[in-house]
Amino acid sequence: MTQSHSEQQYIDLYQQNRQMICDHSAAVLNEVRDEAFADFQRLGFPSRKVERYKYTDMQALFAPDYGLNLNRIDIPINPYSVFSCDVPNLSTSLYFVVNDTFYKKALPKVSLPEGVEVMSLKDAAEQQPELVARYYAKIAKSADDAVTALNTMLAQDGLFIHVGKNVKAERAIQVVNILRSDVDLMVNRRVLIVMDEGAEAKLLFCDDSADDRHFLGTQVIEAFVGENASLDLYCLEETTSKNTRVSNVYIDQQANSRVNHNVITLHNGVTRNMLNLTFKGEGAECWCNGCVIADKSEHIDNNTLIDHQVGHCDSHELYKYVLDDHAVGAFAGRVLVRHDSQKTTSQETNQNLVMTKTARMYTQPMLEIYADDVKCSHGSTVGQLNDAAMFYMQQRGIDEHEAKLLLEFAFIGEVIDRIKLEPLRDRLHQLVEKRFRGELGTCAGCKMCAPSHVDPLTKQ
Repeated sequence: MTQSHSEQQYIDLYQQNRQMICDHSAAVLNEVRDEAFADFQRLGFPSRKVERYKYTDMQALFAPDYGLNLNRIDIPINPYSVFSCDVPNLSTSLYFVVNDTFYKKALPKVSLPEGVEVMSLKDAAEQQPELVARYYAKIAKSADDAVTALNTMLAQDGLFIHVGKNVKAERAIQVVNILRSDVDLMVNRRVLIVMDEGAEAKLLFCDDSADDRHFLGTQVIEAFVGENASLDLYCLEETTSKNTRVSNVYIDQQANSRVNHNVITLHNGVTRNMLNLTFKGEGAECWCNGCVIADKSEHIDNNTLIDHQVGHCDSHELYKYVLDDHAVGAFAGRVLVRHDSQKTTSQETNQNLVMTKTARMYTQPMLEIYADDVKCSHGSTVGQLNDAAMFYMQQRGIDEHEAKLLLEFAFIGEVIDRIKLEPLRDRLHQLVEKRFRGELGTCAGCKMCAPSHVDPLTKQ
């Protein structure tokens, strides 16, 4: 096939730097690179004619010429001294990923429970090659998606989390992904999560920028949730208008497992999130929630696929957007109930507030059902604030601006209220209110707590 400029620059990049990429990674990651490269050459970036990518121009996102740190030059930053991301009253084990590299020069003083590992994916692949090889690139298949293929052929490091059989990690594990560079930069981050049978863990991922540069990030997360295991995964993005983020999350659930996946976008430039969740064993449940607040020219596209391959599983999906100014939002959610997946229960809801005539929302909830004994529903709404409610509040002495904020906050609060971690839920309620009031303009450190005003290089 004829390659576009966007695709050709990455093909040339890989062909010219393949040995360097491999030299600074691990054998397990290297084993699948060439296959991923061939898949990328075959697929090319998807056009808007491809159903799952119809709302975001992927060619345009990858067209600029970004730098890459393939030689793994050390980045001058100590995130533990610059970023303070503790949620009040929430005790976490705090780790950092700088661009796409696990930060291991300093680690949390609080030790993890026996049977819980949080470490560099590269190091894990070198120290436990059989374990990593058993899971790496097994559900994130490069043959099916060009972005996944690109990430697989370029990713050199990332994050590895393993929770052993029947181990319960009581303390939440918090990972702050920091974008740091003196030049416009592309990063390719990989995350592998393995939850053995009966394991339990709560993970909080925060995306932040340390520099006022243009960043392009691809991220692929693979999460294997074993039988009777439980995973809470919270993903919070609070970057800048110069950030482009393309994230693909793949989750496999075994029998009687539980997954609670929450994606929250408070500040961004262009964001494209994809979730593929598959039920592989009966009796499993998932709750997939999304919260988007966007203004200016921000663009947020959430695309989900929940695949009921077996019966007796429950899925619940709720995504809410509030769009202002010239913001563009998109939600496409597909629930697939396969043959013989009887006794399936599924509910999919997308609700949206469009505050101006220039903001745009595209919504496409879908059900594809091949079994007859199921309870499935889906629906979406797009509208503006209720005039009657606005009038009612103003009649009781609340000015128009404050009434608007209260209604927006109440609308989005339904998603925040589904967060199980009470301290995080309370903190996000505060952040959402500040976001609506315009108090979270740009990211200066992490807004999960008081903003840092320390320059990451001079420490002043």
